[in-house]
Amino acid sequence: MSTTDDRYVNIDPIESRMDELTREFIESVDSLPSYRPSIGCIIPAYNEAESIAEVLDSLLAQTRLPDIIHVIVNNTNDDTVAIASQYAGPHVREIQGIEQFTEIYVHDIGKNRDKKVGALNYGFTLVEGCDYLLGVDGDTTADPTAVEHLEAEINSDTRIGGISAIFSIDDTNIHGAMAPFLITGQRTQFAAFNMQNMLRGRNMAVLGGQFSIFSVEALRRAMEENHQSTPWVKDSEVEDSLLSLQIKSAGYLTKISAQARADVGGMTTLRGLDAQQVKWNFGAIELMWPGQRGDTKGQPFHPNLRLRWLENFSMLVNAFTRIAFILLLVASLSIGAFVFSPVWIIPPIIAASLNLRTALSMKKRRGRDIMFAVLIFPAEVYMWVRLGHFLRAWTKFLSRKQTDNWAAQAKAERGSGNGFLVPVVIFAISVALLVVGWYQLALDTQSLILWIGWPILGIITAIQTFTMLIKLMQRYRGYKV
Repeated sequence: MSTTDDRYVNIDPIESRMDELTREFIESVDSLPSYRPSIGCIIPAYNEAESIAEVLDSLLAQTRLPDIIHVIVNNTNDDTVAIASQYAGPHVREIQGIEQFTEIYVHDIGKNRDKKVGALNYGFTLVEGCDYLLGVDGDTTADPTAVEHLEAEINSDTRIGGISAIFSIDDTNIHGAMAPFLITGQRTQFAAFNMQNMLRGRNMAVLGGQFSIFSVEALRRAMEENHQSTPWVKDSEVEDSLLSLQIKSAGYLTKISAQARADVGGMTTLRGLDAQQVKWNFGAIELMWPGQRGDTKGQPFHPNLRLRWLENFSMLVNAFTRIAFILLLVASLSIGAFVFSPVWIIPPIIAASLNLRTALSMKKRRGRDIMFAVLIFPAEVYMWVRLGHFLRAWTKFLSRKQTDNWAAQAKAERGSGNGFLVPVVIFAISVALLVVGWYQLALDTQSLILWIGWPILGIITAIQTFTMLIKLMQRYRGYKV
């Protein structure tokens, strides 16, 4: 007996088996681990006995371990090799249920004429088979998620050639009178520089060697286009700035991370800070200057140098307004012509407000960062210190005198050299000569100079104050530095 309501389903056993095999294949593919780029870390170390252990502990505490770590010790005469060697060998950690492995190698390359650049290039030969190169200075420690964030960011866009961490200075173990002041000033300086780059689309002018990740492919492209056998060249005072320019010119982006953070070693003496800042400024001027000095070709119109030009112009204006104000004030008092105007209180108030906003933008701000800004005097003194560095760097550059600024910095960090006193001596002599010259002038001439000088200073100061006000009102878009 049959009926049209009956339903018969014929199942093909071959088709059923094929469906089952297809499902199993898809599940097996889904279960395969995704490709993880390899990261080779290099640490150039010169007399880093006091900090190398902390640096390696910081790397081993990362949520994403570098696949291999090479410590390149060079020109050292302390216990850096002995301390770093205690970490040599394989290290395994289980992070979020996943086992991660890295191995640390310590290389003592002895005397190295190319100093840090030579150590970096030696390290590059050891990790050029990796996808990314992580450069870490021998005195830099990072937040535990720093490598993870850097990898995620550079891996998210093939156009990125390198990403720098957000740098600050750890001031927890800084003691004395001068050191806390200098470190706080450097923290403010770093914060302002980082925020400027953040607000420029996170485009970083300088991929600092302190803690940055590079695409090895981008490094190779930069080497090829500049006919170099190594990524870093020894003839630049700022090897990281030059490499950043070359990576940018090769068609890649140079960025600052939105999340990865690292603390670098700061300068705790006026002598050391002067040598470091003069070297940095001197090298930047070489890159900005039209034409060519030695083997370094100036690139004044390179997009990475726009911020450098602004910084130098700003420092020039700062120098002029401060020196002119002091000279005009003293000159006015000398002939009883000074009349106080409350308008001159506005610029320091705006400057202090801007410094305060910079301090509040620090993710790890401290009370002394706030006080440094609101008290006005500390920030003003530090600005005069920076002006000394600025003027010394330009004077050395324009004099065309050949000096080894790397050696000068090393000497200063050992407590030798008095170059940092040169701006003070020159300023004192200049003021003395101006005072003598001032009293040789007739009263009418003195009055004319004041009548012309104060309005000019007032106009320049007004423009400078307006510029600071614009920066003060600028939205920070939630960024923390």
